[in-house]
Amino acid sequence: MKISFIGKRRQSPRDIALINRFMRELELGGAEISIESRLLSTLRDAGAVGADRYTEFTGEDFEADIIVSVGGDGTLLRCAAAAANKDRPVIGFNTGHLGFLADESLEHAPGISSRLLAGEYTVEERSMLEVIVHDEVTPFTRPFNPYALNEVAILRQDTASMISVDTRLDGMQVADYQGDGIIISTPTGSTAYNLSVGGPVIEPNAPAFVISPIAPHALTMRPLVVSHYRTIDLSVTSRSNSYRVSLDGRNMALPLTARLTVKRASVSVRLIHFPGSNFFDTLRTKMLWGVTKR
Repeated sequence: MKISFIGKRRQSPRDIALINRFMRELELGGAEISIESRLLSTLRDAGAVGADRYTEFTGEDFEADIIVSVGGDGTLLRCAAAAANKDRPVIGFNTGHLGFLADESLEHAPGISSRLLAGEYTVEERSMLEVIVHDEVTPFTRPFNPYALNEVAILRQDTASMISVDTRLDGMQVADYQGDGIIISTPTGSTAYNLSVGGPVIEPNAPAFVISPIAPHALTMRPLVVSHYRTIDLSVTSRSNSYRVSLDGRNMALPLTARLTVKRASVSVRLIHFPGSNFFDTLRTKMLWGVTKR
């Protein structure tokens, strides 16, 4: 079995020791280990035992049966596109802060390694968004990863002026959202940026997306839950000559002539879970959902 590790560069000495132990256990179980260059550099600098005998890779230039994310939710989001393109499951270990998506602990890795190698886990499929750029005036040829696991955000550029986002579902006009922009969120991303602007929490396997305005100019503009079978077309007007699009935090500037189509992606992300874990337990433990001091 081939297992690839993708991780953030900054890891605590304690986490480095746990990562190193986890890799060694997998190797003893017969796994072939490869490590993303930024994480491998950290392990080498820390003098991790055996780091030099593992295969190094950059970007998506690797082969794996399982992808291991070591970091926070941002690291797991970085893994998501690679995992979807390769149709490989991901397990996330949290060495960051909240760890809502990357919810496994390296302290439990000794028991996890044997279960991973034996296939004793469940795989949960999470839907993704795909962005298509249309621009007849200035043809868009820039290479970019069009997939997002959490959300696609349409944002104003670095200016105080608000933008207007004309939003249509399957050609039907929904609204012309005026403000700082809008967020189109998957159920997975409903607990991220969407939640911070007042959007609803959606169960991960629900067939829906959420359109949430950011700092709307009108009190009547509220988050809207729509079917994930819909195609969302967007066009932006602004006093500025450009706007920003963010896909899970990956930003790019586009001219106002560029229109967007956002739809459910044909690929998905498969997350590894073990028996006994569920979304609602994570809500309560990570976000103190419904917890009172009474």
